[in-house]
Amino acid sequence: MASQESPFTMLDEAAIAGAPLRHDPYDYAFVEQAIPPHYKNEVLADAPRIPDRGSYGLPSLRFGPRFGTVIQDLLSPRFRRLMEEKFDLDLSKRPPVILMMGNTTGHYNEGYAHPDSKHKIVTVILGFSREWPYERGRLRVLRSADREDYAFEFPPEFGRMLMFRVCDHSWHGFLPQKGPRMSLQLCFSDSERYVRSEYMRHGLSAFAKSVPLLKKIIEWAPK
Repeated sequence: MASQESPFTMLDEAAIAGAPLRHDPYDYAFVEQAIPPHYKNEVLADAPRIPDRGSYGLPSLRFGPRFGTVIQDLLSPRFRRLMEEKFDLDLSKRPPVILMMGNTTGHYNEGYAHPDSKHKIVTVILGFSREWPYERGRLRVLRSADREDYAFEFPPEFGRMLMFRVCDHSWHGFLPQKGPRMSLQLCFSDSERYVRSEYMRHGLSAFAKSVPLLKKIIEWAPK
């Protein structure tokens, strides 16, 4: 049980454990405030600076201790056990991978609808945007590949958390909206090989964005 593990430092265990599991259109749960709001300023002050579009793997990011404490909570056995209890799954042999997004450009293909990789078992998305004043760009739980066909949506603001069981119809996405859009994705995956490949792929992408000429080529690429 989660109670046998070291307690969280930042995450609100009661809020996460108490979030009802919904089943339409697939198994998911939403937490309005998975991190208490009084931590907001100190965590965001220590959050990584992500100047470009796209996702970055955790090993490619630099951040301060308070943000690091949130990461420790998310990677803890206690959090894994909460997900196991929520979705009635054994995740003990399902290694986690963490990616972060910092910005969106507003191009059409950003936020495209997808059900997630077959290598993922459970996906957790946690917002870190200081605010989200836009109607577009809210993460949507979708009934199909149509981004307008949604059952639920929420802005990617600090502390908001979506958890879902990955399946062939776990469609999700958002309508494109330009702006600083900080969100974290934690996935429990099927193998260490997949984790290594994801970090390598996103690490190469991060390196390319740090080289001016390669960054220009990426910016010109279809989005």
